[in-house]
Amino acid sequence: MEKVALEDVRIENNPLGVHSVRKPVSDALGTTDFAFNYFELQPGESFSGGMHRHHDQEELFYILDGTATFETPEEVVEVPEDGCIRFEPGEYQTGGNETDDVVRGFAIGAPDSRHDWDELDALVYCTECEEETDHGMELTDDGQFAFSCRECGNDPQA
Repeated sequence: MEKVALEDVRIENNPLGVHSVRKPVSDALGTTDFAFNYFELQPGESFSGGMHRHHDQEELFYILDGTATFETPEEVVEVPEDGCIRFEPGEYQTGGNETDDVVRGFAIGAPDSRHDWDELDALVYCTECEEETDHGMELTDDGQFAFSCRECGNDPQA
């Protein structure tokens, strides 16, 4: 049995700097089969930083306080306090706080407690293809994200 108080879980934020509080509860508990993260989003902050999908993991978000806004390429949905939303593996999504209040909630991903970066795509505008395309992502040695277009290999940050 493992136990941890949320206040004792260290803050570990996304390298893109898109939120101020993300606590990887599953890391603190040593889970291996699912990810469980606590978020506090200030107005204008997001869970992930952009439209993305996980081919190997489904995600569920539970909103404790406030109203979060989630988006897919097809629709925008508000999820109020005590609400949940689920995204299938391979489904593009992004979510954040578009209100003036703080949003608090949990993001749960399964299976596995960590992303396989080869199974993660970001939907990013490619200057070579001149449209939004799937971009592979990898975490660099210096803790930043590197993107490359899966269609033409272009690096949008170059």
